[in-house]
Amino acid sequence: MLVRRNILGLVVTAAFAATTLVAQQAAPPAPARAGDGAKLTVPYTMFTLANGLTVILHEDHSVPQVAVNVWYHAGSGREKPGRTGFAHLFEHLMFEGSGHVKEGEFDTLLEAAGGTNNGSTTEDRTNYYETLPSNALDLALFLESDRMGYLLDVVTPKLVDGQRDVVKNERRQSYENAPYGMANVRITELLFPKDHPYHWPVIGYMEDLTAATHEDVQDFFRKYYAPGNASLVIAGDITVADARRKVEHWFGDVKAGAPVEPLSAPTAELTSVIKETLTDRVQLPRLYLAWLSPGLYRPGDAELDVLSGVLANGKNSRLYKRLVYDLELAQNVSASQNSSQLGSFYSIVVTARPSQTPPDQVLARIKTVIDEELNKLRTAAPEVREVERVINGVEASFFGDMERISTKADRLNAYFTATGNPDYFGEDLARYQALQPNDIQAAVRRWLPADRRLELSVIPAGGK
Repeated sequence: MLVRRNILGLVVTAAFAATTLVAQQAAPPAPARAGDGAKLTVPYTMFTLANGLTVILHEDHSVPQVAVNVWYHAGSGREKPGRTGFAHLFEHLMFEGSGHVKEGEFDTLLEAAGGTNNGSTTEDRTNYYETLPSNALDLALFLESDRMGYLLDVVTPKLVDGQRDVVKNERRQSYENAPYGMANVRITELLFPKDHPYHWPVIGYMEDLTAATHEDVQDFFRKYYAPGNASLVIAGDITVADARRKVEHWFGDVKAGAPVEPLSAPTAELTSVIKETLTDRVQLPRLYLAWLSPGLYRPGDAELDVLSGVLANGKNSRLYKRLVYDLELAQNVSASQNSSQLGSFYSIVVTARPSQTPPDQVLARIKTVIDEELNKLRTAAPEVREVERVINGVEASFFGDMERISTKADRLNAYFTATGNPDYFGEDLARYQALQPNDIQAAVRRWLPADRRLELSVIPAGGK
């Protein structure tokens, strides 16, 4: 058993010293790109501790930094009706101290060592990450292992109540009192059945947050925050042997938990057009069109990503050009494939320009133009130049992410979680590079039917 508090002093001293060091590092070889004749690959070492924690290590000596990235394979989809919001609540609780880290020390220690940190929650996972000087790796591993193994030592009813109020205020600010905020909540409620893991919002419902007990919170942590339901990525200026030794040292005393059953979901299906209108304290009406679409990395997922660029990315994209420039009906346009593991939804969102025309008539005209453009794509494939423009942008973003150890670490974790293969970089990029215009046309026909979708309108309070 580690004497964690005594060791912390040595860790902090080393971390502070790391901020004064300047290392001369050799840059890694450039990743193979399309046309190089070699498959894009990111080397890694993966192993599992006795307590079930999966560890993925990647060496990148381009800068004297290291990224530590932990994914707990539990997002809001692991919650149950009547007890929503737990995953996001834990994102807050995890920064409030742990058994050997006082409240407020987590951020203070990392910032003093020159590091940054944050976390986020989705339907599928909750992640926590730090980027810091490589000589301060022990500090990050101490902090992450301590909250994984000893968080419940400090999670009192008072702490739960305090962070519950913080999350409630965040819901008010980001949803209930934000312009168009409740539309995002309503979309998933209308697309997915009530017992589907994606039906409720990630942040949860107010009444569920209120009803959550201290015991509920403890049970959620014990079940889903066990090392066997997590994966740890360390990427950057490390050696595999040294990093492995450090991981075994800091995480070896974290107790294993019970196995977590795979997440399943009932079938989500639209059989008709669903129409709904919300009134909100906004100045401009907005139209949301949404369809159920394929899950992450499944056939059609990449095609719809590229379609989003063809429709709404850039001034020359089809919907942007027609609605914003030619017809001057819209102030902005967006389109996106909102990918998740158990299923996704595709959305087109258009905010109207100020007009004397009644809001419902403006949105009806916008919807007509959208349907005209989608029908054009059903009839004829987009031009080669349109597809190439979008794919070029995907490639640029992809390689830009690979140049930063923080985003590369997160991709390693994401690929492992979704596919079991941390080095899915080449396969991911290839699914875009292989696309042809007729693939985009086929995706529109298959996934965006005009007679099976959600049509959600948001109009200003008092509008007609």
